[in-house]
Amino acid sequence: MRKIVILGAGTAGTMMANRLCENLRTEIDQNKISVTIVDEDRVHLYQPGLLFLPFSMYRSKEDVLKPRDVFLPSEVKFIVSKIEKVDPDARKVVMKKGTIDYDLLIIASGSRCDPTENEGLLGPNWQKSIFDFYTLDGALKLQQAMRSFKGGRLVLNVAEMPVKCPVAPPEFVMLSDWYFHERGIRDKVEIVFATPLSGPFTKPLASQTLKYVCEEKNIKIMPDFALSHVDNENKRIVSHDKREIDFDLLVSIPTMKGAQFIIDSDMGDPLGWVPTDNHTLQSKNFQDIFVIGDATNVPTSKAGSVAHFESEILIENILRHLDGLEPLPKFDGHSNCFIESGFGKALLIDFNYTQEPLPGKFPLPGAGPFTLLKETKMNHYGKMMFRWAYWHLLLKGKDLPVSPFMTMAGKEMPGSITA
Repeated sequence: MRKIVILGAGTAGTMMANRLCENLRTEIDQNKISVTIVDEDRVHLYQPGLLFLPFSMYRSKEDVLKPRDVFLPSEVKFIVSKIEKVDPDARKVVMKKGTIDYDLLIIASGSRCDPTENEGLLGPNWQKSIFDFYTLDGALKLQQAMRSFKGGRLVLNVAEMPVKCPVAPPEFVMLSDWYFHERGIRDKVEIVFATPLSGPFTKPLASQTLKYVCEEKNIKIMPDFALSHVDNENKRIVSHDKREIDFDLLVSIPTMKGAQFIIDSDMGDPLGWVPTDNHTLQSKNFQDIFVIGDATNVPTSKAGSVAHFESEILIENILRHLDGLEPLPKFDGHSNCFIESGFGKALLIDFNYTQEPLPGKFPLPGAGPFTLLKETKMNHYGKMMFRWAYWHLLLKGKDLPVSPFMTMAGKEMPGSITA
């Protein structure tokens, strides 16, 4: 029996478990292949929902949590245990509850915030006037802080790139604009977005569009703000070039890392991202290890859409690997994201490794129904409908009506864009 082990039962790991069972059911039934997935808890978190909790668009943890095993195939063995280390030479995974051998390993261990990496962040004002929203606890506590905020300067700070879902920071400040308008105190709130990037996003054209939208909403962008430390007691953040921004409420996106077991196993870079072939998703160092989702170091967004597109390529390469064939270099870095902008509107971007987001219609050329790089109500509906698609289609490894490869159909090249 050949043993396939998946580390992580989040979005990427759950999708791969479902795709493996769909494609290898005969071999599994004949006891030729086994599939095991390991995670340290039994609860699945709908991470895109964390953005909505601070604004009471989702109100409680019940809106974003479901049992993991509901989404895993019955053929998969689910081990609930902390992962401590991987020994790739011996093909073993060391867990708190024992060890497991593998013939093929899929690392889907995601990413995590580590506020200890940011000097001064965890001081006396942590979770009093300083919050994160990338964790469930942080998002729920920020919800209470936003409700009671009476005015002053709200600062959203990205400590370091990369971050999970890089559109979430501009989404947060734009939703803050809407939220404080709804509360009738927008004129009493200054919103500042301090980012280490040169603009609100990593891609130039999308960044230019988001900058314009933010400026229209009277959101101040502080670019190239490389965080040195947080002066917690005096409520200010300080950059390496000595710029200072005072705050009354700080929303921090701390440094993000890969799983600790990746670091402890010497399988990743200093932040725990696994060196991964950009196009095959095979480990650069170990032929019997593949990587998917946030755990990779591939140069595209750490987002659910990317993990979904990767899963369609990765399942083919894993089947080829099991048959003794070389993996195909097919993944193009495809990512697309709805970007909530408040007042019932959103933008949409679609891009890959080589092509930045462009205007146009998506997914049907000329028809949409979604519009790229433009605020529309239909884009907002798409964002809100995604939760249903996530639970019922995406996690279960079902095909979505979107190609895993980015297409230029329906997009306007810069020379053809009219005012």
